[in-house]
This record gives sequence, structure tokens and C-alpha cells, in this order.
Amino acid sequence: MPASTSDLPRTSNPAQRALEAAGITRLAHLSRWTEADVAALHGVGPKAIRILKEAMKAAGQSFREETKKK
Repeated sequence: MPASTSDLPRTSNPAQRALEAAGITRLAHLSRWTEADVAALHGVGPKAIRILKEAMKAAGQSFREETKKK
């Protein structure tokens, strides 16, 4: 995907590929995912999560809250 159409911050190539494969091409898409689900994607490590969280915070967004199972 051309960089001009994505507002995702730059992370490692494996993380970028994992996000793209999951259909996450914009920061707004991340708000539909829990942090744990994004972290579980193959190629997305702790540093990528930190970078994404910082970008989301700056944009006034956050990951979806975990739902507790009863």
C-alpha cells in the first residue's frame, strides 16, 4: 500500500505486513481491535504495539476494550 494512503506510523516490515494482511491500513481500523488481538498477529511485537499506541493516543484513539467472558 502506498504510504500516502495510510496514516499508520512506521513499524518493522513484519509488523507492517501483518497489519496489512489483517486489513489494518489506517489508525481508525485499530480501534476495532483489542491490543491483545493486534499483538497476537505474527510479526507484531512489543515495540510495534508501543509505536501504534503512541500514534493512536496522539490521534485521540485507543484500542477496543477487552470484553470479559462470564
